[in-house]
Amino acid sequence: MVISIVIQLFVLLFAITVHEAAHGWAAYKFGDPTAYNLGRVTLNPLAHIDPFGTVLLPILLSLARMPAFGWAKPVPVNPYNFRHPRRDNLWISFAGPAANLTVAAAAFVVLMVLKLSSDRVGLFIKAIVNGFFRQMGFALPILQPGFYPLEGLALILLFMILLNAYLAMFNLLPVPPLDGSGIMMGLLSEGAAARYDRIRPFGFIIVLMLIYMGVLEVIMWPVKLFIAITLG
Repeated sequence: MVISIVIQLFVLLFAITVHEAAHGWAAYKFGDPTAYNLGRVTLNPLAHIDPFGTVLLPILLSLARMPAFGWAKPVPVNPYNFRHPRRDNLWISFAGPAANLTVAAAAFVVLMVLKLSSDRVGLFIKAIVNGFFRQMGFALPILQPGFYPLEGLALILLFMILLNAYLAMFNLLPVPPLDGSGIMMGLLSEGAAARYDRIRPFGFIIVLMLIYMGVLEVIMWPVKLFIAITLG
């Protein structure tokens, strides 16, 4: 149980780091060097850590046997450096979730290779996946003593799929300050975007309510079903 929690927290830290670094990299490519000059275009997690969102909240959620979830310090962006601010911000907002989905897809491919290359690892993956999805909630796997390094790698990869997908899909919700709101702002007309942005002061409260209401579980069921079918 403790090993599962520790793995989950480290994988989440990696997912958050990739997410924020992708935002900074995209902003740099569109002409804004603000994040780059501040050292935020990096895979060093220390550059992105937020004490509450990156440390305290994920630990509390893990101890409560809920999906570890959190956020990092927002990447600073100066829209005056963009040629097309609203369009460029749309792609910068999408870069974070896209990076997480890319990591999740890569982890899935490696996990499938492991499953097909070893009967022992394949049985381990099947047992872990079935344990994850035996109930409606999120259950951490109970590891048996003496599991092999490849089995540990399989568990890490499974967490990488789940947590990166969680982070990506939740951030795509169109609620400020989530990335989905930046994408929505770029899709709406200028007038509609201005009206939509009026909910921003209430965005953090809405996000906390969504977490409390279990929206993470609802939006992740297609991903969990896919994993259950292909790996279970």
